[in-house]
Parts: sequence; C-alpha cells; structure tokens
Amino acid sequence: MNSPTTNHSRVLIMTAVEAEREAVLRGLGSPDFIDVELAGVGPASAAARTARVLAGNEYGLVISAGIGGGFTDRAGIGSIVIADQLIAADLGAETPDGFLSVDELGFGSSRLEPDLPLVRRLKEAMATAGLAVRSGAILTVTTGTGSAQTAAALRQRYEDAAAEAMEGFGVAEAARLFGLPCLEIRTISNAIGPRDRSAWRMKEAFEALEAASSILVEVLKR
Repeated sequence: MNSPTTNHSRVLIMTAVEAEREAVLRGLGSPDFIDVELAGVGPASAAARTARVLAGNEYGLVISAGIGGGFTDRAGIGSIVIADQLIAADLGAETPDGFLSVDELGFGSSRLEPDLPLVRRLKEAMATAGLAVRSGAILTVTTGTGSAQTAAALRQRYEDAAAEAMEGFGVAEAARLFGLPCLEIRTISNAIGPRDRSAWRMKEAFEALEAASSILVEVLKR
C-alpha cells in the first residue's frame, strides 16, 4: 500500500476526548487537509466512530492520537511514543495456564501494523526538533492498568511494549476495514502501574501532544 502522506490526501485524526482534540488542533494550526474528530473512550467506541467518519468521507491516512500511560523504563513522563505495532492487549481468553491471545486461539489477530515508513520519518523529524520520542508497541486495553501485578504481566506478555491507551487498536481496525494505513501517537502522562492520579502529569502530556502535532503536520505536508 502506498503512503498517502502528501498534501493531496486528506488525513483523519481521532482523539478520545475533547482536551486531546484541542491540544492536537493547537499543534496543527489550521491545515485544510486534516480533520480531527472524537473517538470516545475505549476500542469499541473508537472503531465505531472512526468507521462512521470514514464511511462518509475520503481519506488517505487515519491517526489515533492522545495521551496514555508509559512503561517508564521505555517512555518517560512527557515523552512521545509512535507505535510500530498496535496490540489489543486483553483481546483473548483467560485459562488456568495464563492468558491466550486471539492469535493463539485462532480467532484472528490482536496485532496491527502501522505505516512504518511514515513512523520512521515522523520519529526522525521529532528527534531532530529536540523532542523526546521513541517508537515501540502501544497496547490497547479496555481496562486501564492500575496495579503493579497487571503491569508486570503486560510487560512479560509484550516485551516490546512502550505505552498503553484505550483507543488505538479500534481506530486502526476501522482504518484496516477501509483499506487505509494508520498511525498511533501517544504522549505519556503517567507510569503504567499502581493508579495514583496525584502523580499524573497531564499538563506535560498535553504540551507534548501539541508539540508532536506541530511536527506531524510538517511531515505530512512533504
């Protein structure tokens, strides 16, 4: 599939909530080839709302963007993660011997691949601009991780994971059904592990999301 990233192609960015949408829009400015819409919270809402938008418009690229949690040895607070894999981390079955993914069950795949050439270009541009950025797997979960035990289990199961959020796989699955490439970009507000809202750094994450979006629009114009 050819990369759609020229100024002749429309781009759809989906964020879960309005605060994320506003941060993305501040970073983008006012390009006439990018639409930013709300996905809602969770993969089901994200897939449904993304598909609804795609059914009524023509796009060349779909992006899930927002804030998320990070495995802090890989993605520190305020840093940016660009997915090189999008993984539905809890899509599968619990067994007496542990978790089995839908891949292992033979019911489909819990992994989707983004537009990797664009991932590399975007990561390079952000690094050149002095932003703290890395690529890695981003996990999509239906229940945000809130314990050290769950965090450790996810790290053991997905050794390449850098971050988690709740919408990326849903957005990407809708894009896949329409034959479109996708990206997921997350800026890190908190460490994955025991839930402690007092330690979350929302301001830093939203500032990073705005900065990431400003670089994104420049890369997409090329």
